Amino acid sequence: MKVMHRLLALIMTVFMLASMTTALAVDDAYPSTYTYNYDYWSDIRESPDAYRVEKVIYSKDLGLDVAMKKPQSLFVRNNDIYVADTGNNRILQIRRNGSSYELFRVIDQIQGTEVTTFNTPTDVFVDVNENIYIADTNNGRVVMVDKDLNFIQQLTKPTDATFDQSLSFLPAKIVVDVSGRVFVLATNVNKGLAKFEADGSFTGFIGANKVSYNFAEYIWKNYFMTKAQREQQASFVPTEYRNIYIDPESFIYATNVSFSEYDLLWDVAQPIRRLNGIGNDILIKNDRYPPIGDLYWLEGSVLKGPSKLVDITVLENDIYVVIDQTRGRIFGYDSQGVMLWAFGTSGSREGAFNSAISIEHMGNDLFVLDQNGGAITAFTPTEYGQMIYDATDSYLKGDYDGSALLWEEVLTHNANYNLAFIGIGRSLMRQEKYEEAMDYFKMANDRENYGRAFRFYRKEMVEANILWIVVVLALVLIVPIALGKVKKMRMEVETHERNKVQH
Repeated sequence: MKVMHRLLALIMTVFMLASMTTALAVDDAYPSTYTYNYDYWSDIRESPDAYRVEKVIYSKDLGLDVAMKKPQSLFVRNNDIYVADTGNNRILQIRRNGSSYELFRVIDQIQGTEVTTFNTPTDVFVDVNENIYIADTNNGRVVMVDKDLNFIQQLTKPTDATFDQSLSFLPAKIVVDVSGRVFVLATNVNKGLAKFEADGSFTGFIGANKVSYNFAEYIWKNYFMTKAQREQQASFVPTEYRNIYIDPESFIYATNVSFSEYDLLWDVAQPIRRLNGIGNDILIKNDRYPPIGDLYWLEGSVLKGPSKLVDITVLENDIYVVIDQTRGRIFGYDSQGVMLWAFGTSGSREGAFNSAISIEHMGNDLFVLDQNGGAITAFTPTEYGQMIYDATDSYLKGDYDGSALLWEEVLTHNANYNLAFIGIGRSLMRQEKYEEAMDYFKMANDRENYGRAFRFYRKEMVEANILWIVVVLALVLIVPIALGKVKKMRMEVETHERNKVQH
């Protein structure tokens, strides 16, 4: 079955691939990049820009004597942006003031511990109390300090039997929940995320990734290789995640870039996951295709492969945004897994990326870190993009009339935007206007919601006409019975009369 799925996916790819070229668009005189979405038939549709470039922040703009070198991660807390400037063994704290960005401090040394400097820090996290957690990778620790950089504690290699003691502890990514539990994505550890309690004790792993292997490799290894050759090969083991993010409800979003590309459309690869407290994936996927980034992998005549979603950030109302390292694109999805928009490209010009590595948000503004360019690009929503957010917010707050009006306004900017039809339909359903909702779901080719609206409409019609339905049913049942009895009586009378004549 899996081979058949891959064959079908290959056929789809060959016959449905469309070339995708990037172009520089202009919105209110601000440079941006080609924005698009997919329609019901999975064809690419251009759309108005959802975001525009507000500013590109370079090292020289921050007054840094030493430019950023291979930075690996961004983190936002309030109005501060923290950068893991990995190649320079330091953390940068940048403060935003309106549309200006200033270097607040360089964190390259801490106090109160034996090892006071960092060695290849790859991630940073700041909790609500402004305690700072740093994935100090090549020092083999996650170090926690207060806002004044005083040492609090550090997490090192667990001595637990579940952790392979032959491996080094190389923390790459970290998140911290509201209870102070630390979840660590460690390089070379494929059992999932290492979980440490607030007191620093290790309590196991959660969210182990699924085993990833190629079917042909499996057959070759198990049926054609010798035992000695198999021992030299790595076992089929789960691959580690690429990045993690934790939302205010302590759900962990994880991205994965190790998969067979033909498993993507069939939701086998699952490059984006939302993990609950026990590590199960509960990401909602109600669109025709799962959230995988680009559906087509050709760009002009060049086969560049599928999207590699290297980082994720979660906005309000469970809207999440991912960054694709393959083409430097940014994809936004709502809580149902429906794509809101996609934009971006690779390159050196403003709004493009040489090697996008991390994404964060501040409100609805987005920040993308380019590791090779050593720069941070700040994006802010356009009027069109903000309307999409406002319509979603209004719906979730219970303002269904307001949400419908905003979605109608979105349609004046983009008449091909299926999500607007769906949004209006959802609002009408909440107002119990099921017949009207059916019309909008039909325009969006949304069969699932159309079916749901139809069931409510049918129930409403039955309840409104129950008396007539009962009368009709009664007539349907009683009339044939009555006619049958009359016919029987007539036959009995006729039989009786014939018998009298004969006698």
